[in-house]
Amino acid sequence: MIDIKLSDCIASNFYDLHNEISTEDFIEYWLRGGRGSTKSSFISIEIILGIIKDPEANAVIFRRYENEIRDSVFGQIKWAANKLGVAGLFRFNVSPYKITYIPTGQIIIFKGADNPQKIKSINLGTGYVKFCWFEEVDQFPGMGEIRNILQSLFRGTTKKQISFYSYNPPKSARSWANMESKASKVGRTVHYSDYREVPLEWLGERFVAEAEHLKNVNEMAYKHEYLGEEVGTGLEIFNNVTIRTITENDMSYFDNIYQGLDFGYAADPLCFEQMHYDSKRNQLFLFDEISGHGIKNREFAEMLSEEQKTELTMADKAEPKSIDELREDHGLKITGAEKGPGSVDHGVKWLQDLEEIIIDPVRCPLSAKEFVNYALEVNRQGEVISKFPDKDNHSIDSIRYACSLAIQRSRLDRKKKSVKIIDVPTQNRW
Repeated sequence: MIDIKLSDCIASNFYDLHNEISTEDFIEYWLRGGRGSTKSSFISIEIILGIIKDPEANAVIFRRYENEIRDSVFGQIKWAANKLGVAGLFRFNVSPYKITYIPTGQIIIFKGADNPQKIKSINLGTGYVKFCWFEEVDQFPGMGEIRNILQSLFRGTTKKQISFYSYNPPKSARSWANMESKASKVGRTVHYSDYREVPLEWLGERFVAEAEHLKNVNEMAYKHEYLGEEVGTGLEIFNNVTIRTITENDMSYFDNIYQGLDFGYAADPLCFEQMHYDSKRNQLFLFDEISGHGIKNREFAEMLSEEQKTELTMADKAEPKSIDELREDHGLKITGAEKGPGSVDHGVKWLQDLEEIIIDPVRCPLSAKEFVNYALEVNRQGEVISKFPDKDNHSIDSIRYACSLAIQRSRLDRKKKSVKIIDVPTQNRW
């Protein structure tokens, strides 16, 4: 019997998570944290304990690239076995990277996701894959590739299989990993950690001193590197967005309703947005949305309420046939929004100048996604491209159309304010 003192192996803020893994409460564990948070150490401890506890359990551990394995996850698992005092029960091979639990022949396999063919050729010999760990998951292309991997590994058993995802959150909220970890999913839990809850003797005084120094000289970098916070890249176009529930009570005060429509069908989605513009507080509330691919005009019209049909909808003027069809055949009060040179820039800048854009993520999921992720791009030389991107902006276009009259009034007001009246003195006549 191995006597393990939990407090000597994992930091106190992981105790509850350890209990949840022991009782198999979840099947997905997302561990977000900054430098020194010990999240990777925790996962490696859990995998060793899980292998010893379940005689049929095996594990597969991934890094994005195979050349990253030896100095990261392989070394981390070896550390965990030593920390738990069971290293003598394991055999460590580096070609290929594999760790074998000697008493039963269970294995821990290490793979780089840069070679999909090798992933398909995994041969366990005995048991099933109980644990799968994606270290530095933000380096993977996206959840699609990870799902493909899991579909190959997690099959052929009715037993519960667990996947770990660990990473230091990228600066930008638009990173796919940041967005994925925030998405609600049955069987998923997300854990946040940083060095401040780790015993000082584990990290060393120098580590903490470096962290505190960075906090004093560059707090933004400190928050990102050591606390694992999303601090932005500086390229985000909308810094005035609030994602929250818009209540029925909020909506009872909405009396200045705008509606916009961006046409789409196959490659691009149709997007209809309904909003309230509070001109006094300079706030825009997005509270209803219809969006999707392959939606025909007739189907879209059937999705609208009678109230929405009688409210004026400003649509993309480039689709006059669709506008006529919706007006004449389906009874919508609809017209084309004026576009013209510079209309995209003027519209986006008007939205940027709003005090706040409040988006209900349940009612308006496409808007919530696009506004948070809409950002300037950089070229191959790393230079910022100043032009607003013309992609992943369907809800933004819809909202520009909806607010086009307000945008035009704003431009006229600015022009009036920019005109200076010069008093010309009366010429004296002799």
